[in-house]
Amino acid sequence: MLDRKTPPPIKAADNLLLPKAAVSYLRNNIPVHTINMGTQDIVKVEVVFFSGRPFEDKKLVARSTSRLLKEGTVNKSASEIAEKIDFYGGTISIPVNLDTTNITFYSLSKHLDELLPLLGEIICTPSFPQEEMDALIANSRQRLKIDLSKNDLIAYRNITENIFGKEHPYGYNSEASLYDQLDRKDLIRHHQENMVANNTMIFLSGKIDDQVLKKLDRYLGDIPQGKKRKKRNFPELPTAVRKEHLFHSDTVQTAVRIGRRLFNRAHPDFHGMYVLNTILGGYFGSRLMENIREKKGYTYNIYSSMDTMMFDGYFYVGTEVSNHLTKKTVQEIYHEMEVLQNDLVGEKELLMVRNYLLGSLLTMLDGPLNIINVVKETVSEGMPEHHFETLVKTIQQISPRELRDLAQKYFRKEDFWELTVGK
Repeated sequence: MLDRKTPPPIKAADNLLLPKAAVSYLRNNIPVHTINMGTQDIVKVEVVFFSGRPFEDKKLVARSTSRLLKEGTVNKSASEIAEKIDFYGGTISIPVNLDTTNITFYSLSKHLDELLPLLGEIICTPSFPQEEMDALIANSRQRLKIDLSKNDLIAYRNITENIFGKEHPYGYNSEASLYDQLDRKDLIRHHQENMVANNTMIFLSGKIDDQVLKKLDRYLGDIPQGKKRKKRNFPELPTAVRKEHLFHSDTVQTAVRIGRRLFNRAHPDFHGMYVLNTILGGYFGSRLMENIREKKGYTYNIYSSMDTMMFDGYFYVGTEVSNHLTKKTVQEIYHEMEVLQNDLVGEKELLMVRNYLLGSLLTMLDGPLNIINVVKETVSEGMPEHHFETLVKTIQQISPRELRDLAQKYFRKEDFWELTVGK
């Protein structure tokens, strides 16, 4: 008889270990990191090119190149590519990233001989048709016009621009004039110089056998070798922080962004700040939520975020509030930071955050398709193998005193840019 009245015991999420990926190489020396744990005949291939903003010679070229890869090759039109992918039940997506171009490919194992050659063709021989480029520019200009009507997007664009500067790869924003300056030759050159074997890693997961690896080598081993591109020199970052208000008419809410430059995942304080950010505003039970949403009722949503890139990172708090509550909201945000600087986090609250974060990490290890994402994040950003285990250990063991020290170091009011957009 099943006992449907007694709930199962609650157990701590201990022994979170990231499975080690097997590493092999294609004949063009592209490393392939493989997680072979699948039970279904599904294969996921993610090809990562280090060809994002830090490696482009002209603004918006990296993004535009990525978005046009699937829009035609030397031998196939965009419609023919889409039709073949759909016919065999596969997917190929190319999300936009700041540092890399990621081509994510899913297929049933039995259709790899049909779809992997298509993936290789998209990578090696894109044609960047002029008509598709014209459509991309027109659509981007229209989308930009819509984005600039939303104060939350204006706030996000400007806080990153303030932190890194208008000429920094992580700071500049898309503008209509930049799209007008794009030329098809720019995309061809960027592709030829950056989307080459020396700038590439492949992450493979699912139900993998020797035949899958051989097919991968057969169809992607022809990616040309090329030269390893170095990131360009970054301009100096702004040093004097300031408060700024951007007037935006016809809005009933003001967008608030308070942020500062931080660091990437390689920094020794990353793991501790990961926990501290969660306490402040990184989940629904955070202090910002409890105070500014639950107690004060100033906003529906408020959050803090650590955004990390390959070469840098930043931290910010974001929300949208009624225009007349802007000043009070900003004061409460700083108040919560000051409390973390002055008082130790209670054990009960810290236990809740530990369990929340460990539960989140546990879902990241649920199946090979999720595990490979953690492997990709670790390997592509040059982290050591033990990076994930170190994060788990920090979550389990960080003390209230260490969290207070981090708050005193990184939550100083004088280090923050403050941006509001509204009436």
